[in-house]
Amino acid sequence: MKPFSFALFVMTNVAIAANPTSATTGPTDVTSICEAIEATVSSVSQVYHYGPEYDNDIFHWASSSTQHAACSFDPATPEDVGIALQILGDNRCPFAVKGGGHATNPGFSSTTGVQIAMTKFSEVTYDPQTQTAIIGAGLVWDDVYAALEEYGVTVAGGRFTGHGLTIDTVQAYELVSPNGEVVNVTESSDPDLFFALKGGYNNFGIVTRFTLKTFSQAQVWGGTIFYPWTVVDQVTIATANFSANSTDPKAQVIVLYNYGAELVPFISAMLFYDGPTPSPGIFDPFLVIPSLSKDISTRSLVSLVRSFPSNVTEGQRGVFNTISTSGYSVELLQEFASEALYWGTQLSPFSGVLFSYIVEPFLPTIFSHNATPSAYPGSRERGLFPLAIYFGWMLPSSDELMRNATRMSAAKLSEKAISLGDSIPDAPLYNNYAISDTPLERMYGDNLQRLRSIKQEVDPNNVMGLAGGFKF
Repeated sequence: MKPFSFALFVMTNVAIAANPTSATTGPTDVTSICEAIEATVSSVSQVYHYGPEYDNDIFHWASSSTQHAACSFDPATPEDVGIALQILGDNRCPFAVKGGGHATNPGFSSTTGVQIAMTKFSEVTYDPQTQTAIIGAGLVWDDVYAALEEYGVTVAGGRFTGHGLTIDTVQAYELVSPNGEVVNVTESSDPDLFFALKGGYNNFGIVTRFTLKTFSQAQVWGGTIFYPWTVVDQVTIATANFSANSTDPKAQVIVLYNYGAELVPFISAMLFYDGPTPSPGIFDPFLVIPSLSKDISTRSLVSLVRSFPSNVTEGQRGVFNTISTSGYSVELLQEFASEALYWGTQLSPFSGVLFSYIVEPFLPTIFSHNATPSAYPGSRERGLFPLAIYFGWMLPSSDELMRNATRMSAAKLSEKAISLGDSIPDAPLYNNYAISDTPLERMYGDNLQRLRSIKQEVDPNNVMGLAGGFKF
């Protein structure tokens, strides 16, 4: 489960690996490699070939990302991760690494080889002196928020606009290098590798723990409103005005244009204010629109996050795609609404259950919170907002139909945004929403060559090439 919280998530190595097509190790060989890992690692780590633990290890939020691995490996120490990496690398065996399991690109965190599940890396350790938290790579964000709640702090894990990208708050990575060595990577210890891990995914090893800045956290205000399609114009105008005029870093909205399984279009809006009472009038345009239901209150951050309807399609097949915008004009938002209606109508007969266009109007300063370079975004010259396109469906026979439809929709919307002045050609795409065949240049821009050089230095034998995903 990946909860809908309020942050732009650009972590590294959490649910991000897969089996490459170039791997040569066959199923029989993989079984023997599973046995070698089991025989070599410590007793606190486990290997599973079947059973509930195995099922949990290969499970993904989108069932289209689940594959049946030869075995699953639950490491409990970074040293055991290193042992497994050495065995996998020496035998050129495909593997995958799964953290939260929310990847919708097939093979990005699943494999028919060895599935590494980071479940046992689940600690949250708060240090009030340094105002940081060490977070295990097997956690989902609402569990992190819950663990930190007793200390009155939180981290930028979901969409906290005032704190920028999650990677901007990372202080250190505990990394298992492709050669099996466990290292602590900071800006001072290895600036190149630190840069690469900030958005560079699984090309440099496996991150087992993150050290993040913490921020004071009291009660917050917000919740979800569901609207009938009859008020789509009112919601669109309210969203465009919020995007253009809101300057309060504590305020955020996420608006979804949806077409559901019941052949009914609807709109949902998630409102958030980082405080018990929002600034006067800031959300009034959304609150006065006639709605189907409204769940808005002052509550804890954990309560708010867990109230969001983020798991209504859990266990179904799904795909994300994206475009980047620099604003949300009324005309562009109307195009999103039209796309939701069009594709929902066209594809519902092919087991489609939900078609969503998810609008996230961040502040233009979203990329300005980082004092040091990072792999993503390829450019920080201007703030960009990622539109998330999500299609959910039931039948495997519809997989390519749905994925190709998101590609066509994204291409059309990108062209429209550019023509309206709401985007620029080749604007960096948010890699956590990007579909599997997105060109690396579209995410990393001028950073790509540097990332490839670091990859070659860190992983000369291309061990991480045995895991899929976006590869440098």
